[in-house]
Amino acid sequence: MIYPKADDIKNFYDWGMFSNEDVAKFVGFGTITEEEYKEITGEKLDYRNDEK
Repeated sequence: MIYPKADDIKNFYDWGMFSNEDVAKFVGFGTITEEEYKEITGEKLDYRNDEK
């Protein structure tokens, strides 16, 4: 079982505990998909902002 799941990540995001960058890391880890990222944040994943 993978934790956190997309629902957990969304809750943490909604509570202000995760930023868009934090959620994007879960895509990189393979925990959530790019589509789930969009559902959670309301934005399309932009890889150009990952190089910080």
